[in-house]
Amino acid sequence: MMWHQLQPVDWRHLVIKDITLKLETDPGRDRSLSYAMSVAKAFDAHVTAMAFCDPLGFPQYPIPTLPASVVSNIIEEKEREAREATARFQAAAEEAGLSFDHEIVTHRLPHSAAAFAVKARRSDLSIIQQAETRDDDNEAIIESALFDSGRPVLIVPYIQKDSLRLDHVVCCWDGSSTAARAVNDARPLLKRANKVEVLIIANEKTQDSRHQASGTGIVNHLARHGIEVALRVVPAADVDVNNAILSYTGDHGSDLVVMGGYGHSRLREFVLGGVTRGILGSMTTPVFMSH
Repeated sequence: MMWHQLQPVDWRHLVIKDITLKLETDPGRDRSLSYAMSVAKAFDAHVTAMAFCDPLGFPQYPIPTLPASVVSNIIEEKEREAREATARFQAAAEEAGLSFDHEIVTHRLPHSAAAFAVKARRSDLSIIQQAETRDDDNEAIIESALFDSGRPVLIVPYIQKDSLRLDHVVCCWDGSSTAARAVNDARPLLKRANKVEVLIIANEKTQDSRHQASGTGIVNHLARHGIEVALRVVPAADVDVNNAILSYTGDHGSDLVVMGGYGHSRLREFVLGGVTRGILGSMTTPVFMSH
């Protein structure tokens, strides 16, 4: 474990002032709304909320041939759910005394996901709930925001109950540019954390000196920004990286995980890396990602 002397920090540069939030239309499974309100309140941030109104949940495929009356009823129901979602958001934002605006997106996937990413480019952070089912549009929206917005994404577990807590934040480090971006994007949150750890899952990649993944450099960098950090190293094979991260953060009661989001675009679609997909599929703690 390594601790470093703190230096004075200018708080004016460590703020989140604009948040883009993807609303859930099902009030029974909406965990991200209250979490986003707590983040916005902590930083006195403006929140732009987007409710999605895909008439039929068959992304990227033609709408099935159905009677016009059936399609009309489905569209009307989806629009009603989106309006109710924005009403719940407005009530929560007004109660919290926050600045806000909202809109309803009627595009189908993948265009709706692209619209969210474009909006997120003009914010400091986007907040999206973890996908709960295989046909959930949240996965596509997370991928689009992560790879196409240029801004960090905070993913909220669908089982989340607590509001924002920063008692213990874990930053995953492998020396990559993606991890570096995530750690630095998360600095407004790290500065407010009671305890910050840099976690290295030791394997062949981190042992390669070209990656500068020993952790010493990033620990010193954060210390110069006034952020007290402890360095932790956990050995694991390459194939077990996501399980090692999940095990460590679960065993040590982490409130937030900061990590790089890996993947690439292929034929105008986004493809998540194995570790990133594994984390998003099994996470039980909010995850802050940058690409």
